[in-house]
Amino acid sequence: MEEIMTQETNQATALTSWWNEASFAGKEMYSLKDNGELVLHMAPGEERTVATVTAENADMVLKVLSDKFSEVEGRMKELQTEWDAAEDKLKVLGKVERMREYLKHTNAVGNFSALLQPLSGMEKTIGGLADENNKQRLELAQKAEELAGGENWKETTQAFKDLIEQWRKLPTVDKHRSDELWNRLEAARTKFYERKQQHNEDVNKEMLANLDLKLELVDKAEKLAASEDWKATTESFKQLMEDWKKIGRTTPEKNEELWNRFIAAKNVFYDRKKGHFETIQVEQEGNYKLKLALLERAEGMKDSTEWGKTAQAFTDLMEEWKNIGRVPLEKADEMWGRLIAAKEQFFNAKKHHTETMRVTLDDNYAQKMALLKRAEALQNSNQWREATAELNELMDEWKKIGPVPREHSNKIWEQFIAARKKFFERKDANRERRQQRMEQEKESRSRQAYDFRYKLEEELREEEERLADFKNGIENITPGRKAEELREHLTKLIKQTEHKIEHKKEKLDEINKQIAQREAGGPDAAAETPEPADNNIPGE
Repeated sequence: MEEIMTQETNQATALTSWWNEASFAGKEMYSLKDNGELVLHMAPGEERTVATVTAENADMVLKVLSDKFSEVEGRMKELQTEWDAAEDKLKVLGKVERMREYLKHTNAVGNFSALLQPLSGMEKTIGGLADENNKQRLELAQKAEELAGGENWKETTQAFKDLIEQWRKLPTVDKHRSDELWNRLEAARTKFYERKQQHNEDVNKEMLANLDLKLELVDKAEKLAASEDWKATTESFKQLMEDWKKIGRTTPEKNEELWNRFIAAKNVFYDRKKGHFETIQVEQEGNYKLKLALLERAEGMKDSTEWGKTAQAFTDLMEEWKNIGRVPLEKADEMWGRLIAAKEQFFNAKKHHTETMRVTLDDNYAQKMALLKRAEALQNSNQWREATAELNELMDEWKKIGPVPREHSNKIWEQFIAARKKFFERKDANRERRQQRMEQEKESRSRQAYDFRYKLEEELREEEERLADFKNGIENITPGRKAEELREHLTKLIKQTEHKIEHKKEKLDEINKQIAQREAGGPDAAAETPEPADNNIPGE
């Protein structure tokens, strides 16, 4: 035990010495904990661990993370160039938010202050543009808080529904402030629906349920107290203790009583276990021979470069080691030290091999998280063309980014695809509604065209009959004093009527062509049905 504590002290001392000598831009933003965690302090109260180092790998990890910061600087320069060129700064909002989100998650070592300062300036400019949008949301949140204490249940419920509908129709510009105001609105709505009396009843129900759970654990502990299955029962008591910690408080008058019964049963078992193991010292010499064979195998694998196979072999070997049991105390520390030395030699080499890959996976995750946040911000947009272009841009960027840690891969991909699917389903529904309106308008124009053609045909027949009457009249003029005057009048009417007939035929040909095009499925000849024929030609 003292040797282990000495090793830990030496490790902490070596790390402190390395940190004092290390020099890099932005070092004042970082701190190193005793356990090797390298912590980045982005702002007061905002910090995260970017790596965990040991005295052996500290220089290598610092080099990898410094190289990653150079990539981050390049991304910021690209954003600054696009920002300077953009006339409409709100169009760069998504990329600004993605960069902020990226900086919150990327693991790198460098002067983050130099990146945060211009980014804050961009956010300030966008914030000013978002003030009007925020003002409207603030009014809705304040109205919700006024309604929270209402007791006219039906009318207030409807009022809350109306507020939510108004909120959803507003475009989201400043997501942070929007979320804060939404939380106020949601808190007011929750206050309306959940009264204190119901809350107290729920607490009482939970305490009674916890009482039943703890009684069950005490019964199990008291039954296990007499067990002689030492290993399995030890694990069972560990699990019972974990289960106990997870259960919340119960009624005060029962809590201490149940705890005392639980601890008493646990102590009975461990006292019996201690007496049992005092009788098996003889077995430990046999265990020594078995562990010595495992130790020779471990030292034979310490220089292997078959990472996966050898790592599993070490895992299996360590499991065998644990299952063998104790060896004589005077030999235990030496054997354990040799085993750990062989294991650490192999795994340190393996860690050096995989450290760069881990940083790359984490950075890819940070990039994809930024894309996901922007896709979710766009999923309810009604700016169909702009949002479609940006979502396609997000997909192109997603495909260019490499793999992420396996535990995140499926989840963030499904969330990203769900956001895209929601937007495009809404877009398709909007297109369908517009198509239906166009079909209805097209059908209306077709009916107008047929009605107009029928009117023209009727008017043409009337003009042709009138022309025939005029011609018949001129052929049957009775000789007399006014015969020549009548002939001139009829001749003038004939010319006017022939002109009108020719005009109506041209109109009729035009409308027939339009109808033919529509029936053939081609584009409409005109956006609207022509005006009715002119029936007021001078001289008629």
